[in-house]
Amino acid sequence: MVKKKKVTKFIYWTPRIVSIAFLLFLAMFSLDIFDAGYNFWGIVVGLFMHNIPVFMLTILLIMAWKHELVGAITFYLAALVYIGIMVYNALNNPAEWYMLSYSIIIAGPAAFIATLFLIGWKRKKK
Repeated sequence: MVKKKKVTKFIYWTPRIVSIAFLLFLAMFSLDIFDAGYNFWGIVVGLFMHNIPVFMLTILLIMAWKHELVGAITFYLAALVYIGIMVYNALNNPAEWYMLSYSIIIAGPAAFIATLFLIGWKRKKK
């Protein structure tokens, strides 16, 4: 009985902790704005624009904290949207076909998180 409780806590906390780490990873990409030579307001606007997806996913993660199905759908959609954007860019500019490999770095963890939320939702449903 005690073992089942630990597994349940693991299933509950893992997607949430991994989601936070993933959002911090995404936010890290916005730090290149400091090398662009903008003034203070240019940096503020640049950081905001770069982090719009992070803000959206953070809001949805807050909703997913109680409703795992929201997290599963959100992160699966985020992965599919990112793959779609990469495919669109590769089709419009064949010289950038290598960018499809970026999908593994971004969409892979998002799909993994979605799967973890889906497992948690199914366990909670039982």
